Amino acid sequence: MFVRSHLLLAASVVASALAPQPTAAQEVVKIGLIVPMTGGQASTGIQINNAVKLYMQQHGDTVAGKKIEVILKDDATVPDNTKRLAQELIVNDKVNIIAGFGVTPSALAAAPLATQAKVPEIVMAAGTSIITERSPYIVRTSFTLAQSSTIIADWAVKNGIKKVATLTSDYAPGNDALNFFKQNFVAGGGEIVEEVKTPLANPDFAPFLQRMKDAKPDAMFVFVPAGQGGNFMKQYAERGLDKAGIKVIGPGDVTDDDLLKDMGDAVLGTVTAHIYSVAHPSALNKEFVAAYKKAYNQRPGFMAVGGYDGIHLVYEALKKTGGKADGDTLIEAMKGMKWESPRGPISIDPETRDIVQNVYIRKVEKVNGELYNVEFATFPAVKDSGKTKK
Repeated sequence: MFVRSHLLLAASVVASALAPQPTAAQEVVKIGLIVPMTGGQASTGIQINNAVKLYMQQHGDTVAGKKIEVILKDDATVPDNTKRLAQELIVNDKVNIIAGFGVTPSALAAAPLATQAKVPEIVMAAGTSIITERSPYIVRTSFTLAQSSTIIADWAVKNGIKKVATLTSDYAPGNDALNFFKQNFVAGGGEIVEEVKTPLANPDFAPFLQRMKDAKPDAMFVFVPAGQGGNFMKQYAERGLDKAGIKVIGPGDVTDDDLLKDMGDAVLGTVTAHIYSVAHPSALNKEFVAAYKKAYNQRPGFMAVGGYDGIHLVYEALKKTGGKADGDTLIEAMKGMKWESPRGPISIDPETRDIVQNVYIRKVEKVNGELYNVEFATFPAVKDSGKTKK
């Protein structure tokens, strides 16, 4: 009885700590930014953190009378770390918002805490369709794999690609990418001649690439998370798949702008569908790229844009609420919000809290001696088909 009482008391302490905190008199709005700053996905976290800092430098650290404070935490892409850090930020630091989330398992690990504490969770990177369904407090400013994978499948069918081998990372976004690509490609008359899944952590692509080469496809559909594209393209060239005429197609993670310039000529001609290119020709994007390069001496990639738009969403929601920062009020303010991003026009679907955005077909070309994803077709206002077909 004594042990049971102590367990009940401990549970009630945790529950009360995670309960929503009163914010009416709060002069500071705290954002817990949980991203991978070390490990295989470090480039994702670095881009997001850079973009958040850049936005705050450009727009100040005060909005609607409230000072914005960002508390950066490195989860090294380990979901148990994410959960622990999210809980510490909510309970100890009394944050109003948690944000970042470099991969899907991390975003899902934090979801129950966001629900229990009624704290908005802004997903700036992870791309699996189901994420926003795991908590009514999740809003996404990144992308979903369904948005780009269906479009590249349709493009492949229309452009005479009949046989495809697939190589995808073996976790939720990789499965989304594969399933949505297959769904549209096979329905259009295409054939999958080989299908392999690679481990998420520290993959050696060489043996899988040999299987791709032996299958003699017209092209290979590839999804690896941002940060692994450089290693993949290096091994793709070493195995001679470029010389064998096997082109790479897929969502744009594999040719992330952050790493593209160092991938070598083997990547030339790669066609991807994606939501952002550093070469996007809008005036706003040119300003964003110039500012990012000046601040950090490197290109921004699509992860940077997810972070930049994520902090913009917070600022605009606070303006709309007059600085009121409780979770329910902020989430309602975010639903249906529309703005012009460096990637193009975007909005938050009020029903799903997911992002609606243009998807661009791009081809890797050399421009002034440097490699870029050059856009040549636009599919406007794409919703997540993982939800629209339910």
